[in-house]
Amino acid sequence: MIGEIIAIGDELISGRTENTTSAFAARHLFAAGHEIYAMHTIGDNTALIGEVLKRALKRVDFILVTGGLGSTTDDLTNEAVAEALDRSPILYPKILKRIREHLDGNQQASNLEKMAWLPEGAEILNEKAKMAGYLLVHDSVPIFFLPGVPYQMRELLLEHVLPKLAGWSSNHHRVKQRIYKTFGLPETVINKRLLELEQQDSIHIGYYPVNCEVHVSLTVLEENRQAAEEKFIAADRIITRELGDALYGTDQDTLASVVGELLISRHKILTVAESCTGGMIGKKITEVAGSSSWFAGGVIAYSNHLKELLVNVDHELLKNYGAVSEQVAMAMAARLSEKTGSNVSVSVTGIAGPGGGSEEKPVGTVYIGLFHNNRIKVRQYHFSGNRSQIRTITTCTALDTIRRALLTD
Repeated sequence: MIGEIIAIGDELISGRTENTTSAFAARHLFAAGHEIYAMHTIGDNTALIGEVLKRALKRVDFILVTGGLGSTTDDLTNEAVAEALDRSPILYPKILKRIREHLDGNQQASNLEKMAWLPEGAEILNEKAKMAGYLLVHDSVPIFFLPGVPYQMRELLLEHVLPKLAGWSSNHHRVKQRIYKTFGLPETVINKRLLELEQQDSIHIGYYPVNCEVHVSLTVLEENRQAAEEKFIAADRIITRELGDALYGTDQDTLASVVGELLISRHKILTVAESCTGGMIGKKITEVAGSSSWFAGGVIAYSNHLKELLVNVDHELLKNYGAVSEQVAMAMAARLSEKTGSNVSVSVTGIAGPGGGSEEKPVGTVYIGLFHNNRIKVRQYHFSGNRSQIRTITTCTALDTIRRALLTD
């Protein structure tokens, strides 16, 4: 089905709060086989809410609205919907009862009663939940209204909206989709390699730079399940072949999670010695559930003193070659592995800027060392961008260095 997402809230359009709910919804709707026609972020404005909603009703199969369902005076979604769709507000006793049951000592029922007045025809998504959220079918188009609070919105989307849409879409075309995640290939190169595939009927290819990666989406739209499956399998083979070893995973995979799977399958343990990234590699790794089974830990040795104290880098190496050097990167990886007993150890040392560079070692100079299979390899990089960008691409490159090395085992 084709849908539209509308996020409502003055806090979103002012930049005070990041709109994470729309991105979350789009990812999961896409994974469920739906296509998003448009995404809007608008303020708490009754006329604008009605205008955007009525426009969406004319062009999509379903609509997802988030925000503006609360009890304060600037929560105007229900009021706007009732007016725009000519549906009188009705008091829902079950909601009012639930509100009263969950009152704390600092709240009054009269202040929260607003949340129990919904447009006529509203169907509560979860009558037992403490959160707002309902479905309204207008002109045969399902409109889902979810709270703007991220964790509440996510729960209702996953447990109620997606299952309902699955039933609604039974008479629509069959869609097969996948996200391919790459590192190390420019978007333009990927585009050129997949250009011929793009020309095929019922196949859509999308390209999405995400920080230091490029993600490629494949969507196959056919009238029946078998045709969609056959075309998807053929397209998948082509994409996998063309992306080569730059392709590290699909869908929910991350560089860190893929590294973890490789380490587990090879019965190896990883440690990291970080300087210029200041713990970013360790952060990416520990975001993966279960990483304790393959990641022993890391050291942030930012100063020369701590490089000597914690990673056992020789004072003479630092004195003769400097902290940002091939020799120090080698020592950081090797000595940490020796000290911890890990099978694999990666090190990073570099100049992230904006200051600290020189003619010999300009900003963006980074050395990444890897101890693996009792051998040490170091590579020098010259990254560009601001401080944040240099640190991010260094983190990604370090993880990809580990991935590629483990693939050769």
